[in-house]
This record gives sequence, structure tokens and C-alpha cells, in this order.
Amino acid sequence: MTATARAERPIALADLGERLAALRLTEACTLAAMRASLLQHGQLSPVCAFEYGGALEIFDGFKRLRAARVLGLDALRAVVVAVDIVEATVHMRERHAGRGLTALEEAWIVRALYRDHGLSQGAIGARLRCHKSWVCRRLTLVEALDTSVQADVRLGLLAPRAAVLVAALPRGNQTLAAAVVIRRGLTVRQTAHLVRELLDTADPGALEAVLRRWAQGHALPCRPGLRAVRGVVETLTLDITTIRRSAGRLESLLVTTPLAALESGAAVLVRQSLGELAGVLRALERSIAGALAKNDATQAL
Repeated sequence: MTATARAERPIALADLGERLAALRLTEACTLAAMRASLLQHGQLSPVCAFEYGGALEIFDGFKRLRAARVLGLDALRAVVVAVDIVEATVHMRERHAGRGLTALEEAWIVRALYRDHGLSQGAIGARLRCHKSWVCRRLTLVEALDTSVQADVRLGLLAPRAAVLVAALPRGNQTLAAAVVIRRGLTVRQTAHLVRELLDTADPGALEAVLRRWAQGHALPCRPGLRAVRGVVETLTLDITTIRRSAGRLESLLVTTPLAALESGAAVLVRQSLGELAGVLRALERSIAGALAKNDATQAL
């Protein structure tokens, strides 16, 4: 990092903001690994922050900060770097160039530089040391992807690579396709097959039939080398496991990350998604209760 950095010092967790956290993904498994590392080895490297609006904002070390909050720590060692918010955003990509960032995270960074900070695509390419065509592709990806699908990725319901594939569809079909991918627990490879089939389908009626067939788990046409779609029992088991894992991750994030700490646009999106999720969970709870009651009645006969 070329910007001037002050000496490393302990900073209270309450004094470290997460304004730029919306540009990164935090998976439950990586957060759990960070908690284990902090418990076993302590903090191995300082987090990086910059001054913004009279407060300190993190631009590197989000997992360390969130893990420390879960563990109830009071402070973390931090280095405060003399950069503005634009340079801090650039550093987020530079510090992970070639590793660690998904294409969607890179796209969020590019969009922030382009939309929020007014940099041209050429200027972004120069700052990130990337060709202008790379910047254009990342910007096209995030602006073509429906916000609800991006929310699914943030909540851990949809893999980032699957979301990138879904982005090839018209916006009106993205949420429908993403819902099928999530409900059926499709792999990235199967998602690619679904997207190709939808792109090859021009008739709206036929498109609905394709989505319905995939959603119902009926025998699906498989190309050579494509793994067969899971059966009902395997799907039930996988979905139960996925929901339990995602629920634990979501609970942890809600406890450690107040919605008020998010940017206004992201906070509105998350609040809306949480409201929709609450309705889905209530319906699921009723379905589970009904299924268990029927099973108990059958076994009693």
C-alpha cells in the first residue's frame, strides 16, 4: 500500500464502521474459521481503516471485525491509512487481486467507483490496473443482475457463480430462474444448463414450461457430462441441510451487523428481503408441522 499509514494501534470495535462492507461477501464458513483463528492464535494481522466523516471505516478486515464482535472482544489492532473513500475502495480490490474476490464482488467495487464516486470507466481501469474492457464487463454484470438476485447472494442462498450465470437472462426471468436454483439446490453446472435452455426458449409459454419442469424435479434432459438432477429424497435432505446452515449464518450476521450500519440503499434492500423471508419461513413452518402431523397419524394406524 503506497498511501501513508499511521502506526498500528488498538481501536475499540465500536469505533470501527462498515460503510464499505456491502462490497464484500462474508460466508458463514469463513466467519467461523476466523473466529476459531482468533480464539486459537489471536489477531495475526491488523485491520485497515480510513477516516471518513469524522469516523473510522474499515476497508480490509471485515471478517476479523465481525468475528471479534461475535467473540465479545473490545478492540482490534488497526492501521489507519491516509486515503479517501475512493482510494479505500480501490485498495479493497488491489489487496485481493487475483485471489479472494468473486466476480460479483469485483463488480460491486466497480459500480461503487462508477456510480457513487463518478469515475469514468477509463479512470477505474487505470486505478485498478485493469483494461477498460474488464471494467465494462464487470459493470455490465452488476447492472444487468436483478437486485433481488444480488440479495439472494448476500444472504447465502445463491452461489455467486450461479448468480453470474443467471445474469445472462432478461431481468424478468432472473428471479424466477434464481428461485428454481435455490429451491432445487442446483449445482453451478446445472444452473448453466438451465440458463442455456431458457435462453434457447423464445416462446413465453414454453419458457414457463421449462421453469415448471425444473422446479418440479421431473426428468431433465442432460447433456454429456452433466450430472443428473437429484431425486426427491436427496433434494429434501440437501434443502434441509442448506436451510439450517443458511439460517445459522443469517442469524449470526443479523446479530453482528445492525441494519443501521449498512448504506441506506443496502439497508432498504435487506429489510425488504427479510420481510419476504419472514413470510416464507412462516409458510414453511406450517408445511413442516403439517407434514409431521400426517406422518405421526400414519404411523399411529
